Amino acid sequence: MKYQVRDRIFGIGDDYWIEDEHGRKAFLVDGKALRLRDTLEIKDASGRALITLREKMFSIRDAMTIERDGEALATIRRKRLSLLRNHYRVSLVEGTELDVSGKILDREFAVEYDGELLAEVSRRWLSVRETYGVNVVREDADHALLLAVAVCVIRMAEKEREER
Repeated sequence: MKYQVRDRIFGIGDDYWIEDEHGRKAFLVDGKALRLRDTLEIKDASGRALITLREKMFSIRDAMTIERDGEALATIRRKRLSLLRNHYRVSLVEGTELDVSGKILDREFAVEYDGELLAEVSRRWLSVRETYGVNVVREDADHALLLAVAVCVIRMAEKEREER
């Protein structure tokens, strides 16, 4: 399943739709304004919150947490000991780890579990400017989680670039 995401710098208070490959609104990314730290919610088309993304406060390294129903689901951090500059690790609470690597700022990267491709992010598939696609390869994968991972790593890479 491919999704189309509007590509703009994720500011606090920004809301935008993620559309499915048929152009239907599938998920709403709701930026929460007036918060001490970055907070985004991914909601289904009816407005029900599925995933909450939060910047982790007081972290030694930049990190974001992914929550579902108020419970921590995963933490995302940039790998410091990686030869690749754009490499992130997603640590799920049950112990599973996902690797995210590629050209994050160019919107050309992959999300893998144990060497198996789960999703790929690319601008190549779309002719619409300022958008990128997220192709969830495995049908049994958690689409909302993989979209949240893509949104998180792009947000983290953008913040890192701004801080330089």
